[in-house]
Amino acid sequence: MLAKPRTDLKPNSADYERMALIKPTGFREYDARWLFEEDINLYGIQALGMGLGTYLQQKGIKPHIVVGHDFRSYSASIKNTLITGLMAAGCTVYDIGLAVSPMAYFAQFELDVPAVAMVTASHNNNGWTGVKMGCDRPLTFGPDEMTALKNIVLNGKWEKRKGGALVHVTDMADRYIANLVKGKKLKNPLKIVAACGNGTAGAFAPQVLRAIGCEVVELDCELDHSFPNYNPNPEDMKMLHAMADKVRQVGADVGLGFDGDGDRCGVVDNEGNEIFADKIGVMIARDISASHPGSVFVADVKSTGLYMTDPVLKKYGAKTDYYKTGHSYIKARTTELDAIAGFEKSGHYFFRAPYGLGYDDGLVSAIMVCEMLDHAKGKTMADLYRALPKTYGTPTMSPYCADEAKYEVVDKVVAHFEKIAADGGRIAGQAIRELITVNGIRIVLEDGTWGLVRASSNTPNLVVVCESPVSEEAMRAMFAEIDDYLGSYEEVGEYDQKI
Repeated sequence: MLAKPRTDLKPNSADYERMALIKPTGFREYDARWLFEEDINLYGIQALGMGLGTYLQQKGIKPHIVVGHDFRSYSASIKNTLITGLMAAGCTVYDIGLAVSPMAYFAQFELDVPAVAMVTASHNNNGWTGVKMGCDRPLTFGPDEMTALKNIVLNGKWEKRKGGALVHVTDMADRYIANLVKGKKLKNPLKIVAACGNGTAGAFAPQVLRAIGCEVVELDCELDHSFPNYNPNPEDMKMLHAMADKVRQVGADVGLGFDGDGDRCGVVDNEGNEIFADKIGVMIARDISASHPGSVFVADVKSTGLYMTDPVLKKYGAKTDYYKTGHSYIKARTTELDAIAGFEKSGHYFFRAPYGLGYDDGLVSAIMVCEMLDHAKGKTMADLYRALPKTYGTPTMSPYCADEAKYEVVDKVVAHFEKIAADGGRIAGQAIRELITVNGIRIVLEDGTWGLVRASSNTPNLVVVCESPVSEEAMRAMFAEIDDYLGSYEEVGEYDQKI
């Protein structure tokens, strides 16, 4: 029987080769992520599999689970070890092989299997590994499930059972691609730059885009787990700059970039403008609303205020609910509200019927961008971008704040601004119109300028974002108010970047 995991094992030691290492910090709010070998070893991965299988059994969920892995030098080994743990807990495992995360989610529906465990570190640097899990399709685990799983695994409370089995599903990639492109054919073919950062999406994205009628110019689509050019992350400026240069060089209609596990899509327009994902979401919401008036959307609290104020969305009667940042949160909220789509500033988009099955899929997002251009009657991507009302926004800024302190600091920030609002006080010379406190606090002023402070779900940081529909000066004034107040806390350190 595998002993209860430890947190103090060191690589290149005898105990490391016979006991489970698992650092508790790897259990995040909505997925699991560790530095492989330093934070978790293979026996730790096996323990995670036994814990996950035990959790499914305890919840009364049929112990059948889809498993896939992303393209890293160690991911297949980690997946195979996870499978042994799942089987030891009595699970039937459907191994779909190399996959993007949305392919694993799709397989849950395609195979009628309730659970999923996708081995991926997403866009993290090499050395990282992790698992995205779920047992209520199309949803993935949130804090309650992750806490329950953490308690089982770290306390060695897994239960071994007989009946485990392994099924190799060798054609899931073909089935996934066929489903994506079914009924999708552009009337006006587009020239696309597809950028994959040498990550997993390179095995799927060019084929999908060609099948819907695009001329595809491939950029770093050859799979290479050393990531020789840049990390596959469409929020990373190095990847965006490479996309923009290629778009201008070849005269493409749009550049589409995919992250390491293919659930996010970044966009560069035909002039080489690198467009934040929340603005792309507004453009797609406009296109959807034209066909589906009265649509309900969900956006995370970091996203632009245009989802609420855009005149085109207002004309079509669209309504948007702002909710917690995090792919599991937005996925769940989109399903709960029966919204047609959910958008995260990070680029996770969640399309429900008639466009998708409710989970985040970068290839579905890419198809939606292509179809939006197909509907645009000759307008370019840059034209559609310029048609949005002008806003002035900061990047996502992350001042340091230790994991042990960040939530308490945010509670104090919330109380501070709630008291100002209750007392009729002013921020940056304006009255407070609204406070959104579903995830930290988003302070909305009377002219629509807003500022957000929340705790990062994954790192020892706070998250600060500001935007104004009026002027850069108003945006900077909002940031100055937040920055000055945060400066009063010794727990809050340096920013990763500042305006």
